[in-house]
Amino acid sequence: MQALELRVGSLIRYEGRMCTVVWWNILRNDRRQFIQMRIKDLQSGRIQELKEQSDSKFETLEKEEKEMSHSYTDGEAEVFFTPEGDEFRCSKVAAEDALKWPADSYTAVFVDDELVTVKPPLFAFVEITETTPPIKGVGSGTKEATLANGMTMKVSQLCDVGDKVKVDTETGEFKERIKG
Repeated sequence: MQALELRVGSLIRYEGRMCTVVWWNILRNDRRQFIQMRIKDLQSGRIQELKEQSDSKFETLEKEEKEMSHSYTDGEAEVFFTPEGDEFRCSKVAAEDALKWPADSYTAVFVDDELVTVKPPLFAFVEITETTPPIKGVGSGTKEATLANGMTMKVSQLCDVGDKVKVDTETGEFKERIKG
């Protein structure tokens, strides 16, 4: 597959390593077109930036996706289960980005019947553990807050400790406050 046809989430083999595309951009100048992309090595977790010609060839890998739930950590592996009860393991590095976000189920990516990486759901609902008190009468603006998973982000002025917030797991941005 040509670099121009790749997209974020594509699974490729680059220099013998299984990688996923985490960022992709077209860069045009007067005469040529280049593809800028960042790829993440699924075994080591290393992110590498590439600048390729638009017609550069990449080997794409056939993948299958299944819904799974996280069970426990076993040394250097994370253990996941399908709803039918089948157990699968993948490296901590391949699952760490997804496991920052608490969820009931994750999307597991398989290549040749082997679990290679895990993706979080599109949105996560996380509780605020630390922030300044809400200011009454303020309709807009943001403030810093620490979430239950340890991440710090900007949230609405109306949010308070104990509130749950909806977070976009891809960008890490606050979306809305969940009343509850």
